Amino acid sequence: MSQTAHLSFPHRAFLSRRRPRRRRSQYGVAPRPLRSSRGSPRAAQPEDASLPRCEARSPVVLVERYTLHDNSLLKISLEKHISEENELEDTHFADPKLALLPDSVKDFILPSGFPESVSDDYLQYLLLQFPTNVTAWICHALVTSSLLKAVGVGSFSGSTAAASAAAIRWVSKDGIGAVGRLLIGGRFGNLFDDDPKQWRMYADFIGSTGSIFDLTTQLYPAYFLPLASLGNLAKAVARGLKDPSFRVIQNHFATSGNLGEVAAKEEVWEVAAQLLGLAIGILILDTPGLVKSYPSLAFTWTSMRFVHLWLRYQSLSVLRFNTINLKRARILVKSHVLSSKVPGCDECNERENILVWQRFLKPYIRFGVSFEEMMSGEKAISQVSELLKLYRKEEYILNVNPRYEDIEIFIAFKVGATSSSVLRGLWQANWLYENWDNAADIYYQLALSLSEVEKRFEDFLQQLDEAGWDRRNIALKVPKEILIDQISAI
Repeated sequence: MSQTAHLSFPHRAFLSRRRPRRRRSQYGVAPRPLRSSRGSPRAAQPEDASLPRCEARSPVVLVERYTLHDNSLLKISLEKHISEENELEDTHFADPKLALLPDSVKDFILPSGFPESVSDDYLQYLLLQFPTNVTAWICHALVTSSLLKAVGVGSFSGSTAAASAAAIRWVSKDGIGAVGRLLIGGRFGNLFDDDPKQWRMYADFIGSTGSIFDLTTQLYPAYFLPLASLGNLAKAVARGLKDPSFRVIQNHFATSGNLGEVAAKEEVWEVAAQLLGLAIGILILDTPGLVKSYPSLAFTWTSMRFVHLWLRYQSLSVLRFNTINLKRARILVKSHVLSSKVPGCDECNERENILVWQRFLKPYIRFGVSFEEMMSGEKAISQVSELLKLYRKEEYILNVNPRYEDIEIFIAFKVGATSSSVLRGLWQANWLYENWDNAADIYYQLALSLSEVEKRFEDFLQQLDEAGWDRRNIALKVPKEILIDQISAI
């Protein structure tokens, strides 16, 4: 028996005084629903035991309700969850590069049990990281020279007032810069587990921008405080991106549970690079004519910074993660859709673009959308009904917005969705993108793509296991904000 249908777009009923925060959605393990339609606690829904879940720690803060003609109630609710920790499988190798080093030196710079106690790419990363850090400290020495001149050191020697003014300026720019780290840690802490290579590279770009502000203080000493503060703010933001990203990388190296030792030995390499870089920087600054010539100083810093950024990119490119984030997942599903084959960890990591933003990847997919974003127009009610029937067995709902040159894909997730649900939706999205026909009916193509998922997705998962991918750590987060819960009407 049918009922009168109505969609309450864009009505929202707030159940809490806390307003939800709108942010770019991330993708991974789903939150557990906190309440059923009657307001009573709701048990967690069963899922694949091999895929760990992360439960929500915050109550539902927003509800959107829609009544449909097929005796069902659609509830869209905002929920929060935390991300899971990474666990990586053991991979070992022996490298002849260290054969000539004395054992005492090896014990000093490498973790005990090397190479069995770390991942395969550990040594290659450090060998590139060392000159990267050296160039960074050379740049630091050159920039410091400009900063000291800008605050009056060397121009007003013997003046107590000038020394005090210089100290105040120096402390002020440090205080303003600390705001950057506070912002990054509190606002964007959930980004780094998904793509540490990208954020580590972006940290160097932002840090380089901050150093440019520092370098210009010598030209405009009257504007030392705003220039130095902007420089310190940018470098603090860079450090806020760098530190957590590198912790994820260190955790990747520590395949034997020896994270503390891996971090300690990395510190040895970094300090050695710092000492060498500072020594070279002092020699450069002691070169006759360089200190007095600002163009020569700026050119030297720029050249060294480009070398530094190139070395950073090379060191990050050698990393071989066996976890599946969104970029690597796109590569994997595209390969399987086109050739029914899945690339191994080495090949996929080589093909992964460290610098590109997700929004520029094809197909263009919007994860975690609501129904009001997914569809519009007079036929919205019938569209909702058709999609619910089509995806009744899935933990997500996928729809397509055909555009002139390309298609836009929307994926909404149901309560109980997991990282495997995200991967499944991503496979369907790539199949649609590769086989889309603008002349054909949309819902026919959705049904056809869903049948392909049912036939081929299990083979895709099996090939992931055979290729060495760690399906226990799929870093595809189900969006935190909007989930769909379809329940029977009373």
